[in-house]
Amino acid sequence: MPELPEVETVRLGLQPVMEGARFLKVEARRPDLRRPLPRDFARRLEGRTVEGLGRRAKYLLADLSSGEVLLMHLGMSGSFRVTKDDGESAPGDFHHERSKGQAHDHVVFHMSSGARITFNDPRRFGLMLLMPRSELSDHPLIKETGPEPLGNAFAAAMLAQACAGKKTSLKAALSDQKVVAGLGNIYVCEALHRAGLSPKRRASTLASRRGTPTPQAEELVDAIKGVLREAIKAGGSSLRDHRRTDGELGDFQHDFRVYDREGGRCPRRGCRGVIRRIVQTGRSTFYCPACQR
Repeated sequence: MPELPEVETVRLGLQPVMEGARFLKVEARRPDLRRPLPRDFARRLEGRTVEGLGRRAKYLLADLSSGEVLLMHLGMSGSFRVTKDDGESAPGDFHHERSKGQAHDHVVFHMSSGARITFNDPRRFGLMLLMPRSELSDHPLIKETGPEPLGNAFAAAMLAQACAGKKTSLKAALSDQKVVAGLGNIYVCEALHRAGLSPKRRASTLASRRGTPTPQAEELVDAIKGVLREAIKAGGSSLRDHRRTDGELGDFQHDFRVYDREGGRCPRRGCRGVIRRIVQTGRSTFYCPACQR
């Protein structure tokens, strides 16, 4: 499932053609994705202007002139494709020939910017909801979501407080969206390696007995921010389904230090360890047992 850098890459690709543009026509080619599309979905969007396109955790949020918010989630295989409304590629964009058939083009937005934005989702785990902006923060999908890891408020003290007393592993804690928003399997593995921390370490070790952040908490926050910024700059990681809105693949998978590198030499300078794979909470974890303690 796409993690924060992939969703942010999609947001950056959609922003130029959505922000400030009106929905001229909306095609809902099926009544549902993971859930049924909102009642009167096309009617509630057509004629409305996108006043802002943001992101919260792994959700895209389009603020509409009607006072509603269009919440969108890519699911496991969802992607947006941006073309000119005459069907040609958007100016200046290079498009890979896509492997997904048009049978999976489920929602199409025709924008006043001249863009046609197509949501393609073979597995249909994606999501589109409409709600009043005033109700967004209390929505079950958003209400208990943790802090944004790239926000100014995300700091070692906050992370230590969230992990204090937890008996779960550090890997499990960081994967919990209530602890920190948007992180998933890939970037947790990569951040832990950068910080030199074992994924098997207890999450509570990020806090001292007094509840203050340990040096490990400081290093981990810096590692999380660093790996996310680098991944966004690279356009995210393309393993199976992720593509940018111009059809290009993300490149960060070429910079993985540990993820999916089982049996490879640890890339940390001076470390002679070998990357191992273990299973935690049903997911693969990759780490170096020699330098991650």
